[in-house]
Amino acid sequence: MDPDSFQRLLAPEGQRLLASLPAYDGARALAVATAAREAGHDEALVSSAMTQSRSRARARAKFGEDADRLYFTADGLEQSTRSLVAAHRATRFAQAAVRRIADLGCGIGGDLPHLARASRDGVLAVDRDPLTAAVAAANMAALGLTSRVEVRCADVTDVDLSTVDGAFVDPARRQGGSRTFDPLAYSPPYAFVLDLAARVPATGAKLAPGIPHEVLPAAAEAEWVSVTGDVVECALWCGPLAGAAARRATLLPSGATVTGDGLTRAPAGPVQRFLYEPDGAVIRAGLVAEVAEHLGGHLLDPTIAYITGDRATGSPFATGYQVVDVLPFGLKRLRSLLRDRDIGVLTIKKRGSAIEPETLRRQLRLHGSAAATIVVTRIAGQPSVLVVEPLTASR
Repeated sequence: MDPDSFQRLLAPEGQRLLASLPAYDGARALAVATAAREAGHDEALVSSAMTQSRSRARARAKFGEDADRLYFTADGLEQSTRSLVAAHRATRFAQAAVRRIADLGCGIGGDLPHLARASRDGVLAVDRDPLTAAVAAANMAALGLTSRVEVRCADVTDVDLSTVDGAFVDPARRQGGSRTFDPLAYSPPYAFVLDLAARVPATGAKLAPGIPHEVLPAAAEAEWVSVTGDVVECALWCGPLAGAAARRATLLPSGATVTGDGLTRAPAGPVQRFLYEPDGAVIRAGLVAEVAEHLGGHLLDPTIAYITGDRATGSPFATGYQVVDVLPFGLKRLRSLLRDRDIGVLTIKKRGSAIEPETLRRQLRLHGSAAATIVVTRIAGQPSVLVVEPLTASR
């Protein structure tokens, strides 16, 4: 879709067509498109409308009911923030009483409604792509927020920020269609993020979860966020947006959070009755030691984020299991144990092992009727397997 095609969607005919389309159903998409063309709409407009209809159906997972009135580009939908995470971020600006926020690299506007409501004087939204900026503006109009958000098509590195006292930047992390893990390859580059924080103290940034800790500024807070166990980002908070701790892990939707310096190392020791697998945000933030202390446990191995303890402790920060068996890793011995227990359905978890779960599952050749969970890892440096049972009250 190009800007002209998008403007046609916003025109009266495009709006009537969009309103007439039923809820998207891939099996009926061809019939719906054919009916739209037979009703007098041209091929290009029907194609644009059907693309939006499909995108809105996909977007409901991120945007909820709002998806049915918003507009999307393929890249914009893929890269946009879930509403749950955007709302969580915006609370930082609200708590710091920021008056006007610059959303730099605003994309299709996933963060804009939340930032607009968190600020006193609204948001300056900037994106350098004309179509993306047009979609963001249309989305703010659809949500009734045009008076709160000014959308500008420009390069974020050239924008005058003298009218704002807060900024949020979401650098693009793709090059040639592939994701980049190098902060120096962000667009705008990571150096721009650091410079922005020097110019606008109340600065927040969305960074990749795998960003190296050593490149994070000492005076800022880094917050790793997971949604139902899926680590989605590292948010960098500077100036008045930062908390007292250097590192934070936040689990959504519960909002449970743990903080620390990211430098503490948990002790290691022998396997005990229970095993705990920390949430990915906890691991990325380097806060496994804090969670181990909370659980009253220690690590199985100094280099692996599995915690073991002698009591069953419910925690939002880790999934718990009762340890049933522990054995050195060996294919024949493991196959024999599982067959003796009539195991046919096997959940394989691993950490600190090069083994591929699907390969191991094929090699075990199980045909039983019962189910089990195993953990392939290292214990005191030795390849090992734990047979475990989930603790239902661990989350």
